[in-house]
Amino acid sequence: MWRVAQAWAGCLRPASRRLPPGPRSGSRGAASVAVAPAAGLADEPVATKVLGLAPRERVTLRALAANEQGCLFDSCAHYQADGRGEVDLSRDASQGGDYSGVEPMGLFWSLSPAGMERPHQRLVPKQIKTPMKMEVSVHQGHSQPGTMPGQLLAKAAVERWFIAPGVRRIRLKEGRVRGSLFLPSGDGPFPGVIDMFGDEGGLLEFRSSLLATRGFAALSLPYFDFEDLPKVMKDLHLEYFEEAARFLQHHPKVKGPEIGVIGTGKGAELAFSMMTFLPQVVAAVCISGCSSNTVTALHYGELTLPGLRFDMSKISISETGVFDIFEALDDPLDPANSHSLIPIEKAEGHFLLVVGEDDRNWKSSLYAEMAIGRLRQHGKENFKLLSYPGAGHRIDPPFSPFCSAALDRVLGLPVLGGGEKKAHAHAQEHSWGKIQDFLHLHLG
Repeated sequence: MWRVAQAWAGCLRPASRRLPPGPRSGSRGAASVAVAPAAGLADEPVATKVLGLAPRERVTLRALAANEQGCLFDSCAHYQADGRGEVDLSRDASQGGDYSGVEPMGLFWSLSPAGMERPHQRLVPKQIKTPMKMEVSVHQGHSQPGTMPGQLLAKAAVERWFIAPGVRRIRLKEGRVRGSLFLPSGDGPFPGVIDMFGDEGGLLEFRSSLLATRGFAALSLPYFDFEDLPKVMKDLHLEYFEEAARFLQHHPKVKGPEIGVIGTGKGAELAFSMMTFLPQVVAAVCISGCSSNTVTALHYGELTLPGLRFDMSKISISETGVFDIFEALDDPLDPANSHSLIPIEKAEGHFLLVVGEDDRNWKSSLYAEMAIGRLRQHGKENFKLLSYPGAGHRIDPPFSPFCSAALDRVLGLPVLGGGEKKAHAHAQEHSWGKIQDFLHLHLG
């Protein structure tokens, strides 16, 4: 395995340190691989083609990337050239490897920690000033994941940017509010959106920066484990999020007076609360969220919503050491837990609920049905549901690598998120356009 690691690590060195592959007997010429665009936005597809192979030659395409800590992520797929010695990922089906079928972006969304790395890590950019650098390579024969690849025939460098030229990034320290504001190029004003994630904490900017490339003034809003914010997620106060909303709605580049919010997991739950209690929030994208308050109490003035708790006795552990917490959260439909319900029927704006039907982190589909039932019970139709069979918990922007079980920041252990990689990838790609359409529609 160490030799495999050395071989892959060598792929990330500048091309000048390696001799280019020469022609092989039986081929029509030296092989080449083209990825277009070679440098582009991370939420845009690329076209990958291989030329110069022998007719019907079998090859393995591999992708390699590294995160900011230097951990390697790789993927591979098996292809067979056509009669002209060409492979086109938009036309040709993978015959095996990390995915199968016609999947033009399969090498990207199937990236996972390389064999020598700690498993269950997410390939998530922690900073967006520089691109995520990748390499796509072509190797002789069909080599299996985790094994030494065949002879290198060709390679190409790829850059995946999470911020477009002209987008401004402004670090915030306004009153109690911390985070980053991303403003599109141009005079504006732009529709304003607050962006939040879940219990991983810290500042995650990659979705906000991509939203700004699509015309939104996007505020990436951390609420713990960042700068002088609390180090751990404890009782939350909605006044913090209200202050952020007021800052955004009054910013001269923001098309006010109304704003939107997008959240995943705990962030989606906070989006439910912001829509319910803050009049300036009129559009909420809730990804894999619960319309009851969970884990920590939420305070707003004299109001307190206690958090539903996790029952540790209901957590199971697989043979591979992955924690399954699907059944562990207190039942929000139990009348005894009604005091944790967010009164979303009071919201005057519109909800977009995005869920994966194979979410194993918690019962997203059930929670979406619960929220819709509560709205309809009060005569409301101010919602839209995007429900994806086979998708798991964390539905990110398109082509983000799939991770069925991820390390929990508190436990330091892998927690099952669920999903099947191809279905999850398709959910990410489809939902991203629908999310933007929804926000543009309701934010003018």
